[in-house]
Amino acid sequence: MVRIVPRPLIGLGRLLFSGSRPVALLTVLLLISLYLLSSATHQSARFGDYYLVLLVVNVLAMLILVGLIVKHMAQLLRQHRANAPGSRLTLRLVMLLGVLSVTPVLVVYLFSLDFIQRGIDSWFDVRVEDALDDALELSRASLGVRMRDLQRETRHMALALAESPPDLAALTLNELRENSNATELTLYSSHGRILASSALDPNQLVPLWLDDATHLRLDLGANEVGLVSVHDKGLFIRTAVTVPALLPGQENRILRALYPVTAYMNELADSVQAAFARYQELAYLRKPLKYSFVLTLSLVLLLSILTAVLAALSSSRRLMQPISDLAEGTRAVAGGDYAKRLPLPSRKDELGFLVRSFNDMTRRISQAQREAQTSQRAAEVQRAYLEGVLANLSSGVITLDTDLCIRTGNNVASQMLNVPLEEYRGKRLIDIVDDHTHLQFLVDIITPHLGQNDAQWSEEVVQFGPGGRRIFIWRGTSLSGSGDTPGGHVIVFDDITALMQAQRDAAWGEVARRLAHEIKNPLTPIQLSAERLRHKYLASMDPADADVLDRATRTIVQQVGTLKEMVKAFSDYARMPTIHLEPIDLNQLIREVADLYDEGDEHSWFELDLDDALPPIDADDGRLRQLLHNLYKNALEAVDFQPTQPVCVSTRCMQEANCHFIELRVQDAGPGIPEDIMAQLFEPYVTTKPKGSGLGLAIVKKIVEEHGGMVWAENRTGRGGACLVIRLPVSRQENASHDDELERTMEDSERNDSHAAA
Repeated sequence: MVRIVPRPLIGLGRLLFSGSRPVALLTVLLLISLYLLSSATHQSARFGDYYLVLLVVNVLAMLILVGLIVKHMAQLLRQHRANAPGSRLTLRLVMLLGVLSVTPVLVVYLFSLDFIQRGIDSWFDVRVEDALDDALELSRASLGVRMRDLQRETRHMALALAESPPDLAALTLNELRENSNATELTLYSSHGRILASSALDPNQLVPLWLDDATHLRLDLGANEVGLVSVHDKGLFIRTAVTVPALLPGQENRILRALYPVTAYMNELADSVQAAFARYQELAYLRKPLKYSFVLTLSLVLLLSILTAVLAALSSSRRLMQPISDLAEGTRAVAGGDYAKRLPLPSRKDELGFLVRSFNDMTRRISQAQREAQTSQRAAEVQRAYLEGVLANLSSGVITLDTDLCIRTGNNVASQMLNVPLEEYRGKRLIDIVDDHTHLQFLVDIITPHLGQNDAQWSEEVVQFGPGGRRIFIWRGTSLSGSGDTPGGHVIVFDDITALMQAQRDAAWGEVARRLAHEIKNPLTPIQLSAERLRHKYLASMDPADADVLDRATRTIVQQVGTLKEMVKAFSDYARMPTIHLEPIDLNQLIREVADLYDEGDEHSWFELDLDDALPPIDADDGRLRQLLHNLYKNALEAVDFQPTQPVCVSTRCMQEANCHFIELRVQDAGPGIPEDIMAQLFEPYVTTKPKGSGLGLAIVKKIVEEHGGMVWAENRTGRGGACLVIRLPVSRQENASHDDELERTMEDSERNDSHAAA
C-alpha cells in the first residue's frame, strides 16, 4: 500500500529540517520558554496559564531535536557505509566534539538539578515560615491595640450622641469628628437609614462603608471593629457601636466611624501581608516550580547538546570538506583525471594551503601529461619511421633487454633465421632454442659477448638451416641505460654467404688460373724433350746408360703426367662450372661410386649403412660423383687400402624444427686429422699427405657449398680415425610434401582425440 504524504507536510518537513532554520527555530523556542519561565516564577498566579504553553514548547523543541539528531546521524551512517570520502573522520570528529561538549554540560546539569532542589527547598525553611507568622501576628496585635482604643473612643462618642437631642445630631457629629481623629462618622437608624454623617472630605456625600453584616452583629448587641480597604484610599480602622436610647420613645441607633491608618503602619501592614501571601503562593507551587525548573533545565541541556552536535557537524563538515575534496581529487588523479580542480576555500590556513597546492600539483601534472602525450606522439611517429626503416633494411636487426629478452626484430631477421621473432617477443633468447634447435650453436656463439656486456663485438657465424649453409656476420653493441631508458643490446647481422663465396672463389680461382698457366706451359716441352731423348738415344746407348736414360725419361714423363693432373685440378677448381640441379637418389649414387672401387673379389672396401627412407635431393650428378670419389679416395688412402679396415659410409634423414636435411658420413679407421690443421682442413693446399695437392677437400667443400650444404671434419672417439660429415638440404618439393603430410597427420591425431573425448 502506497501512502501519499500531503505536499504541505513535505514542505513543512523541509522547512524544519533543512539548512539553518532548525537552529533559528530552536533558538526562538528556547527564548520563549525562558521568558515564560521567568514570568511564571515572578507571577505565580499566572503559572497555571503558562504551564500548558511551556509544555507544548518543550515538546516541540524535543521533537525537532530528535528529528535533527536522527536526520544527521542517519546521513552520517549512510556516508560511512558508502565509504564516502571523509565520512569516517567526520564521524570520529563529531563523536569527539560531542563528548567534549556534552560531558561538561552534563556535569553542570547534574549540579544544577541538585542546586535547584536545595534552593527551592531552602525557600520553605520552617524558621522562615515561623518568622513570617510572627511578623503577621505582631502587626495584628499592634493593630488590635489601636482598634480597641478607637472602639472605646467610638463608644464614648455614642454616649455623647445618646445624651444629645436628635435634632442636634448632625452638629454633635461634626463636633465629635473634629475633636477626634476620625475620617468619617455616620449615624444609622436601626433599619440602616442614614440619620446624619460627618466626613473629613466636604465633597463626600455618601459614606464609604456599610454592610449588612454590621447591622446583624449590632442587632445582636455586639460592637464591631476591623480593618477595611477602601478603593484608592488605603486601609482604615472601622468601628461600629450601638447608640443606646436614653429617652422614652427613642430607638437604638448605630454609630459607625472610620479612622485612618498612618502611612507607615499602612506600608508595614501591606508589606507583611504581601510577603505572607507570596510565601503561601510559593508553598502551594513548590513542586510545580521544581518540575518547571527541571523541565526547562532539561530543555536547555538538550538544546545545548543539539547546539553542540550541530556545531560539531557544521565545524566537522567545514573542516572536513577540504579533506574530502582532497580525497576525491586524489582518487580522480589516481584514476587518471589530471584535470581535476578543487574549489578554493575562503580561509587561509593549512587546509587552504593544501588545496591550493593540490590544484597547483594537478595543473603541473596535467601540463606534464600533455607534454608527455606530445612527446609520446612524437616518439610514436619516430618509432614508426624507425620501424619502416628497419623493415626495409637488408640486414637483420634484433634488440634485447638487459635480461637478454627479445624486444624487437625486423622481418629480415625472421626470414634469415627462419624464426617468427614476433612470437618470441618478451622471451629470452635461449628460449628460442627449445623450438628451433638449429640455432643452438648460434646462441652459444653470441651469448658470451652479451654476457660480458662488450661495448662492440663482431662475429662471423656459419649456420646450416633449411636454405643450406649460410655465413652471417654478426655485430652487436651494448646500450647503456639512463634514467627511465632501459639498457640492452642491439644485434645487426647480414648474410654474407654469397659475398664470401664469391670472394673465395675469385681469390682461389685467380690463384688456380695462375698456377695452371705457369705450370702447364713448360710441361709439354719437358715431356716432348724427354720422349725425344728416349727415342733418339735409348737404342744406341750401352745397356747401362740406356737403363739410366730409360729410368730418367720415364720419371720425367710420369711426373709431367702428375703435374698435368694437378693442373687439371686447378682448372677444375678455378673453372666454377654451372651446376644443373635435378632430383637425385643419394643412396643409389653412393652405391654406384662404391662399385667402381670393387675389385670383384670377396672383400669390399666399403661398409654401407644407408637409410632406406632417404628422400631425394636437388643436386648435380657429376659434381656429387666427383665429391664421392674424393672422399672415397682420401678414406682408402688413410687406411692404406687395407681390406680389413673398410670405410663406413652412412646416410640419415635429419630434422631440426622445420629444417629437413640429409647427413652423409664417411668414416675411416686411419690415424685421424691433426688438431693443428683441423680449422684449415678445407682450405686449398692444406694436406697431410707427402704427395697430396691439398685441393681434394677444398673441391669437396666447394661442391657442398654449391649445393647449399655444410661440411666439417671430426676425429672419431674410441676407435680412432677421421669422419667427414656432409649435410645437404632435402628437395624443396619433398620438404613441402613432408610438411603437408606431417600437418595432415597432426590434424588426424587431433580429430581422433576429439572423437575419443566425445
